[in-house]
Amino acid sequence: MPTQYASDDIRSTLQAAAPAVEVDPSTPIKPSQWIEFLALEPTEQTPAGSRTWLARSATLVVAYTVAVAGDTFTRADQPDEYAVLQYSGSAPIRVRAGAETQDVAEEAFVVVPPGESSIEVVEDGILIRLFSVVADDLRAAALNADAYDEPDPRAAPLGEWPDPVDGFRLRVYPLAETPIAPGRFGRIFRTTNLMVNFLAEEPQPRDPLKLSPHFHDDFEQISLAVQGRFVHHIRYPWGPDSTQWRPDESREIATPSICVIPPPTVHTTQGVGPHQQLIDIFSPPRVDFSASGWVLNAADYPARPGVGVPEGL
Repeated sequence: MPTQYASDDIRSTLQAAAPAVEVDPSTPIKPSQWIEFLALEPTEQTPAGSRTWLARSATLVVAYTVAVAGDTFTRADQPDEYAVLQYSGSAPIRVRAGAETQDVAEEAFVVVPPGESSIEVVEDGILIRLFSVVADDLRAAALNADAYDEPDPRAAPLGEWPDPVDGFRLRVYPLAETPIAPGRFGRIFRTTNLMVNFLAEEPQPRDPLKLSPHFHDDFEQISLAVQGRFVHHIRYPWGPDSTQWRPDESREIATPSICVIPPPTVHTTQGVGPHQQLIDIFSPPRVDFSASGWVLNAADYPARPGVGVPEGL
């Protein structure tokens, strides 16, 4: 495996975390998943015309919706909390959960509690929701559900992260309150079952001389491309069984799309358009990011026991 990060990459300061799962080196590596939403038939369409695509990883379901104003998306008996990602192209929404209602018309990370909830789309636009695979109906309806007929033994399971400090409730974290800042990698938020990093919108292609190939021992990375064009570079390490070896992948993918990057592949993503934005998703939450002091809502969502934060952060 290569050195994880260049010395001038802030991620080079991350503390190594013990793998959540250990497998025999001969264990097959799952193939990557490439889902370019608009090139596929939607999973479902409402009478008003909203179109939703569902795609999954080992532990997560992404619901990407091209939404029509006035449509409402409900969860009658959601078993665990889910998240809504509001970026610059998202539709303004009205979120209801229990007795709480909040209007969200700006970039934000929204956490919706378990139980009954609804999201009303106020204007035409994009609606992005993230669910865990605990939601049986969504997991089964994913466009790539058959890719996970056999579980990935290399991917960390959801596990148990602590409940939020004051219980499950509707939470809205406006991104304007946490701008990109030196000394912190992106804008990272955590829930009990996932972690999201809103990376900066980039006004130019990524420098091909400054890519960041790295690997994760035991968790998937779901790279959600919401604007622009990207090339995902993936290298599969060789194990003892040469019949399992795979060639490198360097493929361009349009937006909107996701690439599910399996462990322990070496990977990096390169924006190649004139303007692009990537959102990285991890489920369960990353231990190393959690120990870094970079999680912006850590006061609401405690880390799993044994995950420390460096002094001074």
